[in-house]
Amino acid sequence: YSNRVAARETAQALRTLAQAARGVAASTKEPQSAAAMLDSAQYVMEGSAMLIHEAHQALVSPGDAESQQRLAQVAKAVSHSLNNCVNCLPGQKDVDMALRSIGEASKKLLVDTLPPCSKSFQDAQSELNHTAAELNHSAGDVVHSSRGTSSQLAVASGKFSEDFDEFLDAGVEMAGHTQSQEDKITVIGNLKNISMASSKLLLAAKSLSVDPGAANAKNLLAAAARAVTESINQLITLCTQQAPGQKECDNALRELEAVRGLLDNPSEPVSQLSYFDCIESVMENSKVLGESMAGISQHCKMGNVPAFGDCVGVASKALCGLTEAAGQASYLVGVSDPNSQSGQEGLVDPIQFARANQAIQMACQNLVDPASSPSQVLSAATIVAKHTSALCNACRLASSKTSNPVARRHFVQSAKEVANTTANLVKTIKALDGDFSEVNRNRCHVATTPLIEAVENLSTFSSNPEFASIPAQISNEGSAAQEPIMRSACSMLDSSTLLLETARSLIINPKDPPTWSILAGHSRTVSDSIKSLITSIRDKAPGQRECDFSIDNINKCIRDIEQASLAAVGQSLQGCRDDISLEALQDQLTSSVQEIGHLIDPINTAARGEAAQLGHKVTQLASYFEPLIVASVGLASKIVDQQQQMNILDQTKTLSESALQMLYAAKEGGGNPKAAHTHDAMAEAAQLMKEAVDDIMVTLNEAASEGGMVGGMVEAIAEAMGRLDEGTPPEPGFFVDYQTTMVKYSKAIAITTQEMMTKSVTCPEELGGLASQVTVDYSQLAHQGRLAAATAEPEEVGFQIKTRVQELGHGCIYLVQKAGALQMSPTDSFSKRELIECARAVTEKVAMVLSALQAGNKGTQACITAASAVSGIIADLDTTIMFASAGTLNSENEETFADHRESILKTAKALVEDTKLLVSGAASSQDRLAQAAQSSAKTITMLTDVVKLGATSMGSDDPETQVVLINAVRDVAKALAELISATKCASGKPADDPSMYQLKSAAKVMVTNVTSLLKTVKAVEDEATRGTRALEATVECIKQELTVFQSKDVPEKSTTPEEFIRMTKGITTATAKAVAAGNSAQQEHVIATANLSRKAISDMLTTCKQAACHPEVSEEVRNKALHYGSECTTGYIDLLEQVLLVLQKPTADQRQQLAVHSKCVAGCVTELIQTAEAMKGSEWVDPEDPTVIAETELLGAAASIEAAAKKLEQLKPRAKPKQADETLDFEEQILEAAKSIAAATSALVKSASAAQRELVAQGKVGSILANAVDDGQWSQGLISAARMVAAATSNLCEAANASVQGHASEEKLISSAKQVAASTAQLLVACKVKAQPDSEAMRRLQAAGNAVKRASDNLVKAAQKAAFDKADDHSVVVKTRFVGGIAQIIAAQEEMLRKERELEEARKKLAQIRQQQYKFLPTELREDQS
Repeated sequence: YSNRVAARETAQALRTLAQAARGVAASTKEPQSAAAMLDSAQYVMEGSAMLIHEAHQALVSPGDAESQQRLAQVAKAVSHSLNNCVNCLPGQKDVDMALRSIGEASKKLLVDTLPPCSKSFQDAQSELNHTAAELNHSAGDVVHSSRGTSSQLAVASGKFSEDFDEFLDAGVEMAGHTQSQEDKITVIGNLKNISMASSKLLLAAKSLSVDPGAANAKNLLAAAARAVTESINQLITLCTQQAPGQKECDNALRELEAVRGLLDNPSEPVSQLSYFDCIESVMENSKVLGESMAGISQHCKMGNVPAFGDCVGVASKALCGLTEAAGQASYLVGVSDPNSQSGQEGLVDPIQFARANQAIQMACQNLVDPASSPSQVLSAATIVAKHTSALCNACRLASSKTSNPVARRHFVQSAKEVANTTANLVKTIKALDGDFSEVNRNRCHVATTPLIEAVENLSTFSSNPEFASIPAQISNEGSAAQEPIMRSACSMLDSSTLLLETARSLIINPKDPPTWSILAGHSRTVSDSIKSLITSIRDKAPGQRECDFSIDNINKCIRDIEQASLAAVGQSLQGCRDDISLEALQDQLTSSVQEIGHLIDPINTAARGEAAQLGHKVTQLASYFEPLIVASVGLASKIVDQQQQMNILDQTKTLSESALQMLYAAKEGGGNPKAAHTHDAMAEAAQLMKEAVDDIMVTLNEAASEGGMVGGMVEAIAEAMGRLDEGTPPEPGFFVDYQTTMVKYSKAIAITTQEMMTKSVTCPEELGGLASQVTVDYSQLAHQGRLAAATAEPEEVGFQIKTRVQELGHGCIYLVQKAGALQMSPTDSFSKRELIECARAVTEKVAMVLSALQAGNKGTQACITAASAVSGIIADLDTTIMFASAGTLNSENEETFADHRESILKTAKALVEDTKLLVSGAASSQDRLAQAAQSSAKTITMLTDVVKLGATSMGSDDPETQVVLINAVRDVAKALAELISATKCASGKPADDPSMYQLKSAAKVMVTNVTSLLKTVKAVEDEATRGTRALEATVECIKQELTVFQSKDVPEKSTTPEEFIRMTKGITTATAKAVAAGNSAQQEHVIATANLSRKAISDMLTTCKQAACHPEVSEEVRNKALHYGSECTTGYIDLLEQVLLVLQKPTADQRQQLAVHSKCVAGCVTELIQTAEAMKGSEWVDPEDPTVIAETELLGAAASIEAAAKKLEQLKPRAKPKQADETLDFEEQILEAAKSIAAATSALVKSASAAQRELVAQGKVGSILANAVDDGQWSQGLISAARMVAAATSNLCEAANASVQGHASEEKLISSAKQVAASTAQLLVACKVKAQPDSEAMRRLQAAGNAVKRASDNLVKAAQKAAFDKADDHSVVVKTRFVGGIAQIIAAQEEMLRKERELEEARKKLAQIRQQQYKFLPTELREDQS
């Protein structure tokens, strides 16, 4: 497909070329030039036809080397024809002729002996001055003509080459008058510099005439002309002797004339200075200029000519610096306007390639010139080496930047060709340097041809418009902002020129008063111009005006969102039109928030050091806030739930306020990298804004997933897919690392997809969260995929990885869309079937991604698979240890451990061999590495199976020994997993890479653990030594755990300080057991200690690191926790080693040492607990404290009550909140009263929680277990009271609901309300027991209790009134017949007696319930109630 596109584009380009060639030929007056133009275009057409034909043949026979070679030859011929075609353009041929003329003339400088002088020193000096002035003037003409017509350029370049020839002759003549050989070499060197600068000037002029819109081409041309001027000045200064001060003034005037061109084109950057660097440069140079101007005036009066010359030179340099800074500041001001477009740097610099091409060709000509001396040959070789090296580096950078695989391959191949041909040429040059024979010179000539061809082809390829820079586009507003700066700078140059001309005449005749007056006037004009320049630059600071505008805009948006929030509170929020859907508003809001999030980092960067970009970025940011507010208000207006409305509006307001804060910080920073005091504020504002974006995105994603709207997720996946085609990062890492991460995320996507298939049938409402997870995982996968594709070898594998990841992205998009559709219609069987099909397709595409990764590095992929298998084995062993510890690992037959011993030893030795292959595989081929990984995984599986059989055969009577054996093989499996991971990371790395050292370390641990397993197997049946062996294995295991703990690896998850403390308690238990085992010296106790110690230390180290690495833990506390974790482990190892010594030499002294070591461990545990408390700071609470339990229960009760209140809210939605009054009907009265009770009880329980905190703060209730019994009883009373309030309120809500729906009686409602009142009273009593009566918390508590009581009374009255009215309205129909009437009376009496009996039973049951509850109440509550 790409070949077809390229062929079509080539045909279209040829058609355009043919038309352009005819037009150029028709407009050319010279018949020969017109014919040459048409002939060259025809050669291009014929060569292109041949090229397409050969490309077709190469496609038909892709493996044919001969067709590939023909294709390359034809492509080179077409490139050559294109060069000739370009050179036939009017002006180009003349520039080439001028370049050749300069090259030929410069050969005069390569001779060893200069021709004899034909003129006197004065005549030679005068001639040099004259030709220098002519050459400088011609250089200016070349600069101006390059912006004009081709004929003007032809004339100017011809005149320049003639003037250069005359100047060179004068320079050679002047070199002949030098007194010493050293001076002669210096003059010749300066002439060579002028020759090189002249060639660069013509090349720049040629480039600009071909492409006048090329970025930075005009500035490069001006810089080349300035270089010619500077090199001429250096030669004049060296060679001429003029009247006092004249030479310095002439040099300065030439320099000012050369830099004037920088002010002609303020649409291109002049230098790399930032805006604030420009201000600093202007200030420094203006100060230097002021001092030098004063020096010029002073030294003129005193007649100090040397000092005068120095001041003129300093003034000239300062004026050039001022001009450069003014030009750069003007560019930055213009391009910073929001309506302007900044330029973009190209992939390569074609002018650099053209210069290198020209220099290499000239050097090669000098190499093959028979008249070249050995020094000239070496000089030419140096030039070739320098330029070819620069070309290769440029190709390397270009290949790393481009995202076009064809271009990347071409740059790499071109660099290889240039490097290889240069190496071959250097060999022949070395041979020529050793023997300047004709044969060696011919070999050198032959070797230059392929180098010149390779460089020409590379230069042609680099001129591709695809790689060209994009010039800046300055808007009219930007040009208007530039005008004051340019006007001041031009005025400064004009007045400075006049000042220097005046000073030149004054130094000769310092007694001329009118001239002094003129000098003073020019000096004032220069000073005024510089003041105006500084003011103009400062007033036009980039981004400040845009920051003010954006701040005003966002302030208006904040006012709008505040008005919307007030309207939402009053339930009068008016949103957008009704024809805009909720989903459309949500998509608009999501899109706006995402775009704002993308601008945070660019604004942060611009505010820190890119002033020119600040205006653009803040204007973009402000433009997104108006649609953000509109979408937010519209979305809130369509949401029924008021809490969700307020969440959306509040989060939008928070985002707007954080953006406002960031804009204020950005304005203050202004893009000044030296304003370090603003950088911290900017970073903080950016972080706050990112958090605000994250918060609102979480809310939107949750709402979208709940409603089945997945537009944001689809956009996120599509955006991740688009980033796959971005250019290669400048410094990519290793493929192995990216491969590992990609496998992890690919498997995560597969697992989530399988879960989506299950949930589509059982629980469709959970699909939103799963789809969100797929989106997040795919974004990470795509990011890693881009890096993996860039680092994969060969390139075809990288392309395949990228393609497979993109295909997976399409599958994920379909899956997410189907999940959204199914959420909208959970019962749609067709949607379920489509989702299941999409899920299967995603699973298949995940497998394709994994296969592509495996093709990249077969060995590392096998390592990943093996590591996964070993991880499963370790988990299986953990389960087996649990069974063994429980004493349920029984043998099903009469086997003994001896039946399995040999098999275990044999398999363990085989694993050692696999380990050796695995380590050596890291440095060998991928196939060998894959075989070693697969073999090791298979062997460890066999080893764990036989060890489990051996442990089972020992019987469940000795579970501790079973655990020892299984732990030994678990250590081996864990070490193997680490070894496989280290092997994978070290694969393909150099021998001195840190991963190689990690591999060696992992291999040592593996051998140690296998050796430990073998020792354990041999000792397991020996009752006298197996305890000792188990303890030794435990010590080794703990040391390995400590090594992992002390590494810098950050754990994947964090844990709470409470969990950390809980784990430290196991160490205390294990320490006591260790001391007891040492004292008893019984092997059974030692084995139990070994098993317990292993688990206790492992758990402590894991939770210690997880808790310490929590992001909210300070650096000091983290280091302290890690330090004491290591100290505790080291102390425990010493304790276990002491136990081993006691087992070997059970003396009293040795046993006494056990107590010393145990105290050391206990001290470390105490420090660990204190450190854990410090992690929580003032918020630390003991989870076992009854007071803490009470507060937790109070808050839980409050949550239950609020949930019940929300349930009541949903019973009957209403337009505005009402008060319970008599005008409502019965159902509305019930609802309003029940809602009032729910709200009041919620406030009550929260007040009780506040009261409890006050008690703790007053010290009446301890935050520790100092008064455990008393405080515990009080807390239990508070807990039970809170639970009763929550339960009673819940019952009330249920009764109210049932009553409104007609399913329950008013009596049940009355009973529920009374129960709320009773439980409220009990809660108040529980809180009053220890509180101060006049405390603020108790006053709030009492007020809340009264509110509950009032609400309950109102509900009871309403229900009783309804029941009474109902009884009044109830009419009884009395039967008229006598018999029927008697029967009716009997039935009524029967019902009355039955009801009375039921009433009596209910009263007894209530009394029993209260008696049972009374038994569990604390003492204070019993007394108070009595």
